[in-house]
Amino acid sequence: MTTSLPLVDLVIEARWVVPVEPAGAVLDQHAVVVDGGRIVAIVPRAEVDARYRARKRKCLPQHVLLPGLVNLHTHAAMSLLRGLADDLPLMRWLQDHVWPAEARHVSAQFVHDGTRLACAEMLRGGITCFNDMYFFPAAAAEAALASGIRAAIGLITVDFPSNYAADADDYLAKGLAVRDRFLGQPLLSFCLAPHAPYTVADRSFAQVLTLAEQIEVPLHLHLHETQQEIEDSLQRFAVRPIERLRRLGLLGPTLIAVHAVHLEAQEIELLAAHGCSVAHCPSSNLKLASGIAPIARLAARGVNLGLGTDGAASNNRLDLFQEMRLAALLAKERDGRADAVAAHQVLRMATLGGACALGLDGEIGSIVVGKSADLCAVSFDDVALAPCYDPVSHLAYAVGREHVSDVWVAGRVRVENGRLSEGDESGLIGMALLWQNKIRP
Repeated sequence: MTTSLPLVDLVIEARWVVPVEPAGAVLDQHAVVVDGGRIVAIVPRAEVDARYRARKRKCLPQHVLLPGLVNLHTHAAMSLLRGLADDLPLMRWLQDHVWPAEARHVSAQFVHDGTRLACAEMLRGGITCFNDMYFFPAAAAEAALASGIRAAIGLITVDFPSNYAADADDYLAKGLAVRDRFLGQPLLSFCLAPHAPYTVADRSFAQVLTLAEQIEVPLHLHLHETQQEIEDSLQRFAVRPIERLRRLGLLGPTLIAVHAVHLEAQEIELLAAHGCSVAHCPSSNLKLASGIAPIARLAARGVNLGLGTDGAASNNRLDLFQEMRLAALLAKERDGRADAVAAHQVLRMATLGGACALGLDGEIGSIVVGKSADLCAVSFDDVALAPCYDPVSHLAYAVGREHVSDVWVAGRVRVENGRLSEGDESGLIGMALLWQNKIRP
């Protein structure tokens, strides 16, 4: 009798389910069963009613259901600086515009408001988890929790004073206090985030490494982003940045190297041998003319790859569908091979690759029984997506974030029919305009 069937919270029926694991798999006419925020079954649609009763059912007849996207590198609060200083090389952009604006305006309120704005943008684009790096991480954590999105909160360290902290010791002490305060929040994890080799001294790196080993969190930093960074390192330290980090003991399976654009063959081997991950940010790299990362060669050597948007000040959108398309196309051009990075590979980068880098692959990144129900539905009911021969190909090359219809984080709906299920979008826009009036030069 039907009353004897198990009662579950949610059944999502979809035209296609793309689980990411195994690679390239596409399940036709399947349902994902969710209970207690977790995936409890993946079954053919024709069988689901004979096996489960559902409190709620979502029917997606022209949709792909895929894991929520993982934004492996961003500075979420910088959404409030979107478009402030465009068309400039990295160091001029930072030194002449971004850092002065931050010195004038960045506060806990700035970070909270900017992160809320970024969370809304990311959720509507199918991103269910982001790896952040910015000042006032407690404010970012509060904003993420209020938005219902999963976040890896970066505990930033630099060797210069800011509105947030006085020196490296102060950054680390405050960061550890943030981690202790929010420890146990199921949607939050943490990274130690020394900004970059050019802003962090050897002594500070040693402290970061010791703390990372003690509290067992990943290390998240910019690395080999520009040729200038490498030349400056050769002048100051007589070695390239990756070699400097190797000597300091920072290369390892917990390292997330952001950008990794300018790599020699032996540096690719070093990253692979030490089990490092790379956060590839193609739009930001192009916009700042930093270069094109050799991701096909990194992938060939077994380096784990994820995708990041970087901040909205250097992108200017937090859109992982755009990053997927760019990553695949740029890899083909750089290597001169149409098969350099395939659609299923770039989809893995945007999902499971990012989860692996954060140590969250047991929880998110693929549609697997037992994992958290962090899910994204994409509607293919659009002339721009017709016909569809291969849903994975469409996700990599044809879909835009405007096609995201529904998003769940830990089984809770966060976007429904293209709109945030909670939160005042017009209020967020109004808040951003108030900040614009303060910041406008």
